[in-house]
Amino acid sequence: MIQRLEIENFYSIRETQVIDLRIGAKVPDEEGRFGEIHDGSGERVPKTVAFFGANASGKSNVLRALAFLKWFIADSFQLVPGDEFPLWRFADGNTDPVRIKVEFDRLPVSAKEDELYLGEPNPARFVYEARFAGAGGKPLSVLSEEFRLQPVSGKSRRIFERNENGEVRSSPGFPLKGFSQVLAKLRGNVSLTSTITQFAEHEPAAALVWWAKNIGPNFFTASVDPFERKVEIPDESVFKFYKDTPRLVDALNGILGRVDLGIRSMSFAKMAFVGPVPQFQHEGLEQPIQFHFESEGTRQFLRVYPLIWDALLYGGIAVLDELDSTIHPAFLPEILRWFQDPEENPNNAQLWMSGHSASLLEDLCKEEIFFAEKDQQGRTRVYGLKDIEGVRRVDNFYQKYLGGVYGAVPRIG
Repeated sequence: MIQRLEIENFYSIRETQVIDLRIGAKVPDEEGRFGEIHDGSGERVPKTVAFFGANASGKSNVLRALAFLKWFIADSFQLVPGDEFPLWRFADGNTDPVRIKVEFDRLPVSAKEDELYLGEPNPARFVYEARFAGAGGKPLSVLSEEFRLQPVSGKSRRIFERNENGEVRSSPGFPLKGFSQVLAKLRGNVSLTSTITQFAEHEPAAALVWWAKNIGPNFFTASVDPFERKVEIPDESVFKFYKDTPRLVDALNGILGRVDLGIRSMSFAKMAFVGPVPQFQHEGLEQPIQFHFESEGTRQFLRVYPLIWDALLYGGIAVLDELDSTIHPAFLPEILRWFQDPEENPNNAQLWMSGHSASLLEDLCKEEIFFAEKDQQGRTRVYGLKDIEGVRRVDNFYQKYLGGVYGAVPRIG
């Protein structure tokens, strides 16, 4: 689970914004909503992190930072030499670095995480930070990378570091012997981890890549156009994933049987020149309805459910922008419940989401709620409801938010 995220000079985010999710030991538990940090300190973090705000307030850019980290850590080696780096700083003409730093407490369950513990039975957290720089108005390149382990007690330990001169240092426990030729050719548009894992097995790099791959955004972020909207995952890719993953189809059909959507099950129809296409058997209908004739809400749920399922299975992070745009508000609390239920979520997966459905605030506690708003210079500020003085757990968050008490609402007139 992510404990803390820092973002600086990234799209609409100019000054450093900190999303600190840690919850003190004195805060009462909220029906399984919090997951305990791995170090046994008594601190916890929410399993759901929801961002609200006006249109273009920058809440999607918080999620974009996580989606970018996934791509950069795991897949940036796919760029060829000379490709522009798909990242832009705040558009005020500054030349300061872009910085993203994430702190997390454990790796997904399939990773060989014991190799990273350096003899510490209960590591407090892993810390990964990357910075990017370049001339004003030009695509950026990697300035530095650092991956560290913070034990329960004592100083943090470096796993690897890539400094501003392009030099790479590692720790005695995780040497990079045998990688000298690879490191000598390390490009400015790729991460150290995505490079190393192409050529040989290096346990810390492979484990960090695995963590990144278990971030599941519902959009692509690797674009060299700073004004391009996020591109959704193609339906054909979604269809193929369902077709290749029978367990996923079984899980989906189990949900369709529990939730009153008027749909009994999903199967696949063979379409000439297209390939397998999902079709749905509805109550009272003799013939199934193909995917393209279903409601937008049903189609959108089919698109995001694999990301939710995968996160719940492995203890990953589902990153869902505008989750409530087409899915019915009555169904959204059911999705939240999956992350709160220890049987549905045995590995403490997290859901990071943005939305506009203020009614969803009635189903969230204050530690799960964050807001984004812009100032007159277009700079995004992110803050948590738990950080607003005087907010009580019994308050009606829905009414107070719409009444402007918490800020981050559209200004009309």
